[in-house]
Amino acid sequence: MYFQKIAKILTCLCLMGPGLQAQVHPDAQFAEGILLNEKLDGFRGIWYANQPNKSEFVYKYGGGLGTYTANHNPLAIYAESVKKTFFCYGAENEAGSLIYAISYFDHNSQTVAQPTAIFDKKTNDAHDNPAMSIDSDGYIWIFGTSHGIWRPSYILKSKYPYEINEFEQVEVTKLVNGEATIMDNFSYLQVYHSPEKGFIGLFTHYVDKQFESGKKMTRVIAWMKSKDGKNWSEWKDIASIDEGHYQTSFFSNGKLSTSFNYHPYTKGDIGLNYRTNLYYLATEDYGNSWKSADGKIINLPLTEEMNAALVRDYRSEGLLVYINDVMHDENGYPVILYITSKGFDPGPENNPRTWNLASWNGNQWDLSKVTESDSNYDMGSIFIDKSGDWVIVGPTEPGPQKFNTGGEMAMWKSKDKGKTWKLHKQLTRNSEQNHSYARKPLLMHPDFVAFWADGHGRKPSESRLYFTNSKGQVFQLPWKMESEFVRVSRMKMK
Repeated sequence: MYFQKIAKILTCLCLMGPGLQAQVHPDAQFAEGILLNEKLDGFRGIWYANQPNKSEFVYKYGGGLGTYTANHNPLAIYAESVKKTFFCYGAENEAGSLIYAISYFDHNSQTVAQPTAIFDKKTNDAHDNPAMSIDSDGYIWIFGTSHGIWRPSYILKSKYPYEINEFEQVEVTKLVNGEATIMDNFSYLQVYHSPEKGFIGLFTHYVDKQFESGKKMTRVIAWMKSKDGKNWSEWKDIASIDEGHYQTSFFSNGKLSTSFNYHPYTKGDIGLNYRTNLYYLATEDYGNSWKSADGKIINLPLTEEMNAALVRDYRSEGLLVYINDVMHDENGYPVILYITSKGFDPGPENNPRTWNLASWNGNQWDLSKVTESDSNYDMGSIFIDKSGDWVIVGPTEPGPQKFNTGGEMAMWKSKDKGKTWKLHKQLTRNSEQNHSYARKPLLMHPDFVAFWADGHGRKPSESRLYFTNSKGQVFQLPWKMESEFVRVSRMKMK
């Protein structure tokens, strides 16, 4: 399996240019995905790496990325009616291919269900990881994204409500100039469901744009909606500034908030690595209108760097921006968690990697610092717990592969609405591999507030999955299962 994985990684990396982490050579051929509906005998995440370099850190980023990316959302949802937290992730088979996997934690029995391998995506690219949704009838939807335009995307639906054993592929369309057209490609999807209005999704699509040095493929962020999950609206662009964007979002109480950065135009290949500035927009009427934090209606798409959605001009400060997560506070105001750094290459020369918070107070953005870590890709999640504390779970502490993706997981708390933060508890310690990409459920139970994967940051490795409760007690999902349901045991700190 190790050598198969190495071969697949080399194949993928050879198709990438030195600065094109988002693109694959257009002549590359990829197989269609395969519906599986098979049981897995345990929880094993996908290992993935991107953009090799000649430094001791080996890759720009890499590791156990079964819960990657920050722009796929949600990966977990608590269903109150059945007292279960459903969660999806990127698993892998013996050939190293990405498998859409799903399981759930049963809060009544304190057991985890044997995961179902829903779909073989026929790639080793963790950018194709799934996101999920649950509709008002309890059907579970899996949205299989694609990294770029060279592989198809898929939507799958559970055959029965609140059950994970069998899924079927959904044939979907979008409107193009008023005509229903097959929709088989979308990237970086964040999808949410309202009982009254159906689905709304934020995503990326790729567009060739003419610049003075020639054409470049750019990332345009957009939105779409659907009442039934099968027939989708026209794609409507949110922003297309220079070489494009990454966006991260959150949905609650009918409000959809999105925060995004942008890639300034450059003559070389650095554009996709040069991401800066912090922007924010929201809709409270399912996309009919979009507003800045102060309530001003914004005409879309945004095409200029300086606009009314700008939270902070980090480009003028020479800093890059990596957005981790978004939440709404007790008043429904947006809160954005993000990292700033001096450059995209891994290593100490681009320190500090500063964890920042931008929170709207009703009149202006309050900006504060949480902590520092050692990688641009130290992704964490932010939420409010039952006591009203603001909580961050993320790999803020140095891990065994320092300056690579992830580290040791920690729980931070703020009792003053994000103004100051304290390390509440270190969740993992003395690990052999880095832990990365802590993901919160869209709806949350205190038993299951974040889950993530581990993996070696510099070489292919096994990848295990974990979750934590609100007390900071960590549980490793079983690598090997002998039965359909297993009671999880708390992981002992080393």
